[in-house]
Amino acid sequence: MNWKVAALYYFTVLDDLPKLQAATKEFCLAHDIWGTLLIAPEGINGTIAGAPDNLDKVMGFLDEHYGIMKGEVKFSNADEKPFTRMKVRLKKEIVTLRAPEADPTKSVGTYIEPENWNDLINDPNVITVDTRNLYETKIGIFKGAIDPEIDTFTEFKDYVSENLDPKKDKKVAMFCTGGIRCEKASSYMLAQGFENVYHLKGGILKYLETIPADESLWEGSCFVFDKRVAIDHGLKESAHKLCFGCRAPLEPEDVKLKTYEPGVSCLHCIGELTPERTKALRMRQKQMALASGH
Repeated sequence: MNWKVAALYYFTVLDDLPKLQAATKEFCLAHDIWGTLLIAPEGINGTIAGAPDNLDKVMGFLDEHYGIMKGEVKFSNADEKPFTRMKVRLKKEIVTLRAPEADPTKSVGTYIEPENWNDLINDPNVITVDTRNLYETKIGIFKGAIDPEIDTFTEFKDYVSENLDPKKDKKVAMFCTGGIRCEKASSYMLAQGFENVYHLKGGILKYLETIPADESLWEGSCFVFDKRVAIDHGLKESAHKLCFGCRAPLEPEDVKLKTYEPGVSCLHCIGELTPERTKALRMRQKQMALASGH
């Protein structure tokens, strides 16, 4: 079966969240949809997958109840089922920054279409900042971009306060996987006094879908939050695998090392796992193998 995948988000004011949660999960389950949706007072975010016809029906439901087609929606395909469960969760934020002054429903930076992104970040007066986490930036980043080396998005605030100055850094461009983090980051930076703030519309995913490889300034692969692990230009699945012990993306040569045990450990975490954690991961891997018939 060919799985159609939708990565989506939309910042919009929502209320009566428990009712929305119940109706959304019921509709998704009825149409054999898998993945995760996060709902918060500031909007909706998530990635879901299913048969193409079923996914299209669910997208119609999400548009009716959330206006999702006014937000960011990116479709791609997967050869194997990308998710094992369907979750609809209520959250305080659809992307956690813990900065009340950052409100994308009221103010965001300037959207830059993928076709115009290269010209912007090639401008010597523009500082280009990746808003993703370190385990994502390790396998791919835009040429010349700054990697803040943060472990969580909430640390982005610290990076800004310690390294950027609205009086000196007149133009700042930001990017992330699908656009949601850099959109919220742009709202935060405007609140901190930065005036010329830009962010890549649709994120890296839209850029890789739109810009030909021979014109691209992207270097490496883009980490995604499903079983595909990472994708390349044209949204093709990369050769990366995922370590379940520490969630790090692994290069093909990494899985050939003795430190790699499928579903358990890799070179990044082999010395950090406790015996209890190792045992639990091995049991999980065994159960998954039995469930898949291997």
